[in-house]
Amino acid sequence: MLAQQIKEKLLSSGISEAVLNEKIKSKMEELSGLISEEGAAHIIANELGVQMTMSATVKISSLNPGLRNVETLGKIMQKYEMREFQSARGPGKVGSFMLGDETGVIRVVLWNDQAVKLEAFNVGDVLKITSGYVRDNNGRKELHINDRSVLTVNPEGETVNAVEKTDRQKKHIKELTADDMNVELQLTLVDIYDPHFFAVCPTCSRRVNESNGAFSCLNHGQVTPAISYVVNALGDDGSDTIRVAFWKQQAEHLLKEENAAVLRYKDYPEQFQDAKHKLLGEIVKVVGKVRKNEMFDRLEFNAQLVFFNEQRLEPLS
Repeated sequence: MLAQQIKEKLLSSGISEAVLNEKIKSKMEELSGLISEEGAAHIIANELGVQMTMSATVKISSLNPGLRNVETLGKIMQKYEMREFQSARGPGKVGSFMLGDETGVIRVVLWNDQAVKLEAFNVGDVLKITSGYVRDNNGRKELHINDRSVLTVNPEGETVNAVEKTDRQKKHIKELTADDMNVELQLTLVDIYDPHFFAVCPTCSRRVNESNGAFSCLNHGQVTPAISYVVNALGDDGSDTIRVAFWKQQAEHLLKEENAAVLRYKDYPEQFQDAKHKLLGEIVKVVGKVRKNEMFDRLEFNAQLVFFNEQRLEPLS
């Protein structure tokens, strides 16, 4: 959907053209030129509660929060494990994967019966999605799939010739700054720390608060929590060392173990020693962002992707 079509939809909702143009201009300035006019218009529509629909197949870069009835096509880049949860509405299932085309990459989230279909998908498959909807999750766009959505694996006559090459930067640890994002490091793992386990909301994965044995989420009220975890490691690239955090799914990739296997270390921490020793000295590539640990006055790294030495990253442009 082009920016002009979105503006026409907003104008039909009763807002004047002058006010709309000023809102779009203000939003683009607020975000320091990081979004297009089309993206700003989508955000305004979402803020005003104007639902945007999209029935034609669109590129991933054009998916913005607030869009419904979305049809898109992409290649599965990474697949995550389905998990079950318990909420006030009863039991449920959720799973996710990363979908990419030549314009961008987006996380796709599947709920309940749709989540079970993850078993039929493989990394590298082309997937056509019909009737999805786009949500904002802490500033990150996500395409959500519900019981009305249709997923077609490797549709006949459909191809995705290239997946966007990201603008990530290859750096050495000594070159990192607190503002660095989408950075690639190649590290030798010189120390692995025991996993840290914590309770999270089974629906949104935010940490929950505990009071008198009851757990509550700011978004979903009282919940039966799920257990998440983080594994920290010390990486060295010859220029310096840095502490790297591998949160849940990336911890599973690092350890080459599924969720149930990692959870056993909560009750049997001594068993983690074997996993730790297998990783020491391994060479890994990590892609992620830098954060400043104010307490210890040091830079740390949050891994968003992890690749072992035998795996290849796409070449950077």
